[in-house]
Amino acid sequence: MSVRIEKALKGEMIDAETTVHGWVRTRRDTGSFSFVEVNDGSCLGNLQVIADNSLSNYDEEIKKLTAGCAVSVSGTLRESPAKGQKVELHAAKLEVIGWADPEEYPLQKKRHSFEFLREISHLRPRTNALGAVARVRSRLSWSVHEFFRERGFFQVHTPIITTSDCEGAGEMFTIAAESTGAKNRDSDGQQRDFFGKKAGLTVSGQLQAEVYALSLGNVYTFGPTFRAENSHTSRHLSEFWMIEPEMAFCDLQGNMRLAEDMLKYLLQDILGSCGEDMQLFDRFIEKGLLGKLQSVVDTDFGHLTYSEAIEALQKSKKSFEFPVSWGVDLQAEHERYLTEQVYGKPLIVTDYPEEIKPFYMRVNDDGKTVAAMDILVPGIGEIIGGSQREERYDTLRSRMLDAGVDIDEHGWYLDLRKYGSVPHSGFGLGFERLVQYATGMANIREVIPFPRTPGFAPC
Repeated sequence: MSVRIEKALKGEMIDAETTVHGWVRTRRDTGSFSFVEVNDGSCLGNLQVIADNSLSNYDEEIKKLTAGCAVSVSGTLRESPAKGQKVELHAAKLEVIGWADPEEYPLQKKRHSFEFLREISHLRPRTNALGAVARVRSRLSWSVHEFFRERGFFQVHTPIITTSDCEGAGEMFTIAAESTGAKNRDSDGQQRDFFGKKAGLTVSGQLQAEVYALSLGNVYTFGPTFRAENSHTSRHLSEFWMIEPEMAFCDLQGNMRLAEDMLKYLLQDILGSCGEDMQLFDRFIEKGLLGKLQSVVDTDFGHLTYSEAIEALQKSKKSFEFPVSWGVDLQAEHERYLTEQVYGKPLIVTDYPEEIKPFYMRVNDDGKTVAAMDILVPGIGEIIGGSQREERYDTLRSRMLDAGVDIDEHGWYLDLRKYGSVPHSGFGLGFERLVQYATGMANIREVIPFPRTPGFAPC
């Protein structure tokens, strides 16, 4: 029976005939035996294989195994007398599937920096830390879909190529077809737009998700987004994934409840389901990580307005790199100070100034602020941002004009306010920001399989 190593290590298959496939981590020889540590990526732990010199290929192959070699091992799982492991596999057959030249294989038995591993992104998932990140990321992705399924949401696949700049920041990657054919050029010899108009990679699926929310009720989109922002910080990527639910007949209060519930649900799930990997992060990546995440799960989030947040920051008399005054956008240093020093818990900040928020957010009755909300957590600052959407036709049209949004190009968006408009709201959660927070990784480049940043696009 072929099994994954994760299942074999549970110790529930003692004396079972088993076959495992994986990659060699280490090999050591003693007397007439070789001890081969094999890992198949299903878990953090390795399975120890006992191969003795009675095997036909013992001298020619087994004693030449090195880190990175791919093997298939058949034998009997036995209770292990060694400390730290329940079982070991006594090999009846060990087949070498693929060799790895020890003079060239870059992942030798030593600690490698994350910067070095980034240069070999095609091999870095074989390391303990990056393999653990991949498993936690996979579990979080599954948990996202389960959270929304349990609450009756429909998933919508919004377009990757779009003509709408949702955030209005001009940070879209423009799409251009590389074609030299005459049919793709106008009378002046200029390349025609492939879609008949300027298009780019999406920065958000929100606007299109609103279309389906105002037809199906509650929907969510979970897909890749792109920002042509020339940023090299440890918190920014050019390509990343976004979770974006949209709810019809839902105000800002309902939006905040869903966002808080979702964050707690996702963190609780990995704490309960990814114990071994999470313990690795707690021991070697961020001391106290498990306690920090459990505190988020167990704590009722605080609530305050943007104006109250500014007042609290000003009263602190702390000297910030970015000065604080009403009307400025909160920076990570402000958000972390509020969550870590002033309140000591996650916070939901609402009612931001209209001038610093996008056109689609609902204007409050004071005419100065919008029904926006950000969830801030200790250790990182903002992790979720959302709002109640502007459902009033005239108000939305006025804000779009003020923001320089092309009314003709976005007539479909205004139509949603002409034909059965209702209050609706939604939020966005950057998936990599969540994975970074959940694993304690210092750099966001370590939590996405193939990071894309300015000047860097491996594989």
